[in-house]
Amino acid sequence: MASEGLGDTIGPIVVLMGAAVAAVPLFRRAGLGSVLGYFAAGAIVGPSIIGLFNDPEAILHFSELGVVMFLFVIGLELRPQKLWAMRGQIFGLGLAQVSVAILLLTGAGHLIFGLPWVIAFVAGSGFVMSSTAVIMSMLADRGEIASAEGQKDVSILLFEDLMIVPLLAAIAFLSPTETETGGLQAILLPLAGLIVLLVVGRWLLDPFFALLARARAREVLTAGALLVVLGAALLMETVGLSSAMGAFLAGVMLSGSSYRHQIESDIEPFRGLLMGLFFMAVGMSLDLSIVAAEWPLLLAMLAVYVVFKAIAIYTVARAFGSTNLAALHRTAMFAQGGEFAFVLYTAALSDGLISGRESAIFSSVVILSMAVTPLILLASDHLLREETSMEGVEPARDLKGRVLVIGFGRFGQIALQMLLAQGVEVSVIDSNPDRIREAERWGFKVYYGDGTRLDILRTSGAEDAEVIMVCVDNRKAANQIVELVKHAFPQSKLLVRSYDRGHSMELRRAGVDYEIRETAESAFLMGAEGLRELGCSESTVEETLADIRRRDADRLIEQTQGGMMAGRDQLLTNPVPEPLTNRPKQSGPQPSEEEACG
Repeated sequence: MASEGLGDTIGPIVVLMGAAVAAVPLFRRAGLGSVLGYFAAGAIVGPSIIGLFNDPEAILHFSELGVVMFLFVIGLELRPQKLWAMRGQIFGLGLAQVSVAILLLTGAGHLIFGLPWVIAFVAGSGFVMSSTAVIMSMLADRGEIASAEGQKDVSILLFEDLMIVPLLAAIAFLSPTETETGGLQAILLPLAGLIVLLVVGRWLLDPFFALLARARAREVLTAGALLVVLGAALLMETVGLSSAMGAFLAGVMLSGSSYRHQIESDIEPFRGLLMGLFFMAVGMSLDLSIVAAEWPLLLAMLAVYVVFKAIAIYTVARAFGSTNLAALHRTAMFAQGGEFAFVLYTAALSDGLISGRESAIFSSVVILSMAVTPLILLASDHLLREETSMEGVEPARDLKGRVLVIGFGRFGQIALQMLLAQGVEVSVIDSNPDRIREAERWGFKVYYGDGTRLDILRTSGAEDAEVIMVCVDNRKAANQIVELVKHAFPQSKLLVRSYDRGHSMELRRAGVDYEIRETAESAFLMGAEGLRELGCSESTVEETLADIRRRDADRLIEQTQGGMMAGRDQLLTNPVPEPLTNRPKQSGPQPSEEEACG
């Protein structure tokens, strides 16, 4: 009996995970994204096709925890200072694009398709929310996040993420099934809940996680993070507000915490798994018979919504100073719907605003728009491509050198000097034609080549190189190069520029021979010079510098093995109290009275 009960529990989980594992890689390889893979897997095992699951509503209700955790992660990224610095673009450009798009799509739904105003608003609002994951991935792949236009795109995405909570609240407000409570109680109870959440977040959360961190057990910190997310969500739902709002506010309150990165890494596996389950549940809920019967309406809505949203995006982009080409690029990226449309449509369906048929049609429109997005982007890249002049640029071909340097930016230029000083035969490649031409002016011979491509690495001499130095300033590109080199050219020593401490941990786990954070040595030397300016003896400076380097190296080893919070005892965190003669005890080198600074 016990084994039968266990089988009843594990069986559905195995089916769901098996469907996801089979579908998601296929869809990602086809360039259609993981969301469509989850959705297709859910549709296949759901009641419309195979029929292994006949109650998708139960799975959907549980998997909404993934949405809650996603909003918590969004809140973690939105520090009040960051929001304030980008306030003009977020609440100017973002608000303008979202507002204009909602107005146009709501009007199109009502005037063209005859939808009632409320239903047209729900349909349009869902389609307006672009896919943050898809667009951020595209910006990262193109190295455009730090550019002026890239920052505008990020601002729009931030505002769309912020709009999720008020849109869910609007759906709840418009719901015809909403029960009326006493007027004063309906106001005071949510207000009291918000005050409690803000008080807890302001004064209790950081000490709470500090207490958990002293236990030095990662699973305890993970449990604490889950407790905060679910507790905030439960509190807000209990007082009549959205559970998503509670998770979002909890994330914002923890965004400035020193434990933010650890919390985010602990939550990420749960968030990703539950979000995948949520999309599968949406796929199960889709009635394919309705889609087949309504395909003319579905295709018409797809065309109209994409066109009207594109008009809104392009118009707002031009009004805020973007060039014609930049506006068209943004339009191609943002014209599709996003995965959070499913969240809004599910909420509207459960609140009685839209019917099951309407939810199926609206969701299908969003899914189709996401499916055709890769085709739209391919077409836009071909039609809107800025021709890069290759004049004076020689591609990498049959290069020979003991050392292959990939990337000739400010980091690679300095690293190359050491090799040239000893007459080492070096091959240098870079993917920026302008940088290559500039290098030519200074007497450097740099060849054009993309180090993330295996064929380019071969023609650049990677097979014969004793050492390969990866000096690119793109974290993802560096990881791709490392993976290729470790697989195809294991005979070469691999030296890699690291973006930050987390990246250093990734590279060490990948087995590189040497990595260095791009700012580490300059920071060490800056601190050492600070000691010299304070009057410290040279021996004190050198001993302190050696000790801090050792601490940093030991801490990085511990972090690589045990996670971001490991090795905290290597950090010197206590400030020197006043007066300076009352020095705290530290485990580092202690100067004698003659060597003391100042």
